[in-house]
Amino acid sequence: MRVIISLLIFVSLFGSCARKNDHIGKTPLVEVDGHFLYKEELRTAVPEGLSKDDSLLFAEHYIRNWAEDILLYNKAKSNVPDNGEIDKLVENYRKALIMHTYEQELINQKLTEELSEQEITDYYEKNRNLFVLEHPLIKGLFIKVPLTAPRVNKVRKWYKMKTSEAIDYLEKYSLQNAVSYEYFYDKWVSVSDILDKIPLKGLTPENYLQINRQVELKDTAYYYFLNVSEYRKSGEQEPYELAKFEIKDMLINMKRVEFMRNVKDDLYQRAMSNKKIINY
Repeated sequence: MRVIISLLIFVSLFGSCARKNDHIGKTPLVEVDGHFLYKEELRTAVPEGLSKDDSLLFAEHYIRNWAEDILLYNKAKSNVPDNGEIDKLVENYRKALIMHTYEQELINQKLTEELSEQEITDYYEKNRNLFVLEHPLIKGLFIKVPLTAPRVNKVRKWYKMKTSEAIDYLEKYSLQNAVSYEYFYDKWVSVSDILDKIPLKGLTPENYLQINRQVELKDTAYYYFLNVSEYRKSGEQEPYELAKFEIKDMLINMKRVEFMRNVKDDLYQRAMSNKKIINY
């Protein structure tokens, strides 16, 4: 903290002198070997919402790290001989960064990334072999209640039914009596996520659920009820509602690649026409 206070005093004393130098309207805070850290840069770096003490602590660490980086870089530069390979790498990186920035701006300005549902569906149907499940999925409903819970016979009836009335009964019942209640008739979930919740020890879980779509089990404390409305085993096609997000990303990326290929080809053809490309 004393370092920060000293630096702020330095800024106030140095301010009038600094104006005589070319700091482009910025206020020098620290100088190391001719490199300047400005007060405005430090202010921007300090995260919002910090207390006064935390801000001072952050500033002290920031200044220390900045100074150490300058000193290490200068030391390294004096000990590493001129290296053409480093210059080449730096230039290649600069060129790649400029091209990438331009490509992104061009894509944002010129390329629409909107896709119709039909485009996504067509790709899904034509490339079924790309969308294969590695793990089984299910849709359904699960409820876990204590052995001492009331009206368990009603639960046995309701959990097997997909009617809105039965679901409403179960939801209201679960608020007061269930330890766990999960409704997933409308979405696919991993079989393993559900199997972790029920005691199927000694059984082959995947085979069991393929054969038994309505499951009732119990242990020393709870009843477990699971109704499987749909089942997709590993090796089958991934459901469209899951695959569509992956397909959308793939198609957008393909459009970007095709767009940039056309841009590059157009630039090349124009350069050839204007005799800017000379083959020796």
